[in-house]
Amino acid sequence: MDDQPGPFAPAPGPVESEPRPAAPSSRPADGPPPQPRRRGLWWLLALVIVVAVVGYIVTHANRKVTQVGRFTSTTIPVGTATVTKGDMPVTLSALGTVTPLATVTVKTQINGQLIGVGFTEGQMVKKGDFLAQIDPRPYQNALEQAQGQLAKDQALLKNAEIDLVRYRTLVAQNSIAKQTLDTQIYLVAQDRGVVQSDQAQVDVQKLNLVYCHIVSPISGRVGLRQVDPGNYVQTSDANGLVVITQVQPMSVIFTLPEDNLPEVLKRVHGGATLQAVAYDRTGTIKIDTGTLATIDNEIDTSTGTVKLRALFNNKDQNLFPNQFVNIQLLVNTMRNVALVPEAAIQRGAPGTFVYAVKPDHTVTAQPVTLGPDDGTNVAVTKGLTPGGVVVVDGADRLKEGAKVTIAQPSSGAPAAGAAKPVAPGNGANGKPHGRGSNGQGSNGQGSNGQGSNGQGAHGRGQHRSGQ
Repeated sequence: MDDQPGPFAPAPGPVESEPRPAAPSSRPADGPPPQPRRRGLWWLLALVIVVAVVGYIVTHANRKVTQVGRFTSTTIPVGTATVTKGDMPVTLSALGTVTPLATVTVKTQINGQLIGVGFTEGQMVKKGDFLAQIDPRPYQNALEQAQGQLAKDQALLKNAEIDLVRYRTLVAQNSIAKQTLDTQIYLVAQDRGVVQSDQAQVDVQKLNLVYCHIVSPISGRVGLRQVDPGNYVQTSDANGLVVITQVQPMSVIFTLPEDNLPEVLKRVHGGATLQAVAYDRTGTIKIDTGTLATIDNEIDTSTGTVKLRALFNNKDQNLFPNQFVNIQLLVNTMRNVALVPEAAIQRGAPGTFVYAVKPDHTVTAQPVTLGPDDGTNVAVTKGLTPGGVVVVDGADRLKEGAKVTIAQPSSGAPAAGAAKPVAPGNGANGKPHGRGSNGQGSNGQGSNGQGSNGQGAHGRGQHRSGQ
């Protein structure tokens, strides 16, 4: 029973054994090792070396950058100026037009032929100087005729007056009717009227003769001649003979906003004479100095401005009619105020402020209240006292409490108006006498110049940099 196969037993048959792989030998076979394996090891070793070199370079560069940042953040070179005390003019700027006080177009007042011209184009003439002559002969003849008629009517009047005396005597003797006397009285009055009319005609003809001789009505400069001699001129001619413009004195009409009017009126009503300075179109060349003459009597509602007139002697005749000029009206002068260069003024979150340098060479953002300026310096009405030091160059790199070095000697605001130019400097291990501005040092760059192993401003480096 035990020898019979079970239901799950394999069927009997011949058993074949599968071939087993030979066990690997503990020793390599005789002969050279495979070449691909050795070549792969060399490539792996080269890759490790390259990675190590790159890591060293990057680490060394980062260490230098860290040193540069550490030195830069430690101290920052800046340019400074000293707060000074001085006077600041309070001026109002305006646009103006040169307007002559008088411009006359000389026209003929009678008709006639122009027979002579007594001026040269561009000539300066005085009032009463001869300008032109119109043929006077027709008016001379008319004068003689009027004088003859006057003499005739005067004789008739004389005869009527004699008859009147006779009639008065006869009426007193009852020799003639009283009506005859009354008629004679009115006849004498009639003749007197005729004589008066004749006298007027004589005066008209005399005046025409005066008009034939044309003279200058004002003193000024003669323009271009509009009519040549020989032409027949009439009173209806639009262009006239010539235009004369008064150039001395000369006025400038300019406008100011109505908001500035109270300040000007206060000074004018107080008896002050306000100075006005005229500059050219660019506002850089001074032309002449004058005074405020008058203020218009109303404000222009369309522009919200008021017109003012300033007078100038115009001795050199540099102010030309209809010329466009810039006017600086001196309204007041602030005395003994703190002055700083405009470059020191910063604007940011605190408002208007300056970086003030403390005795320990750190800076603080000092809020200030500004007054007027003159284009170079600005008045500080609150926040600074004369004698203090403020930053005028390099403020863009500063923050509250930053430590700074003075890149140059302090300069006064009124004398210099701003920080003086930076003197040339050199960097250590760099070019001798290297340039501070756009100059070169060694192993590092500065602001507008290069220092040594660090950053500097205008040729001043950090960490062994030359100055």
